[in-house]
Amino acid sequence: MRKRDRLEVIFDILTIIRDRHNSIKPTPLLRTSNLSSSSFNEYYAEILKKGFIQEVIDKKGKKYLSLTDKGFTYLEKYTYILGFIREFEL
Repeated sequence: MRKRDRLEVIFDILTIIRDRHNSIKPTPLLRTSNLSSSSFNEYYAEILKKGFIQEVIDKKGKKYLSLTDKGFTYLEKYTYILGFIREFEL
């Protein structure tokens, strides 16, 4: 089995959030992402800092994550690149 590269892991994390109606708590995201806690924390910090996701606190004080417009754009562009790679068998 091949190891996922950095861009693919980011794509996978953002896809999980999008597919959960653009709202997921950090712990279920960690479990679903198939990463160690330390790796997850590094990616989480990076995508938050880059503005791909935002933290939303509900009325009960619970934290949820959702994609920003930039996060949706990343998914769109990455999917386009994958299509390009498949089309040209690269």
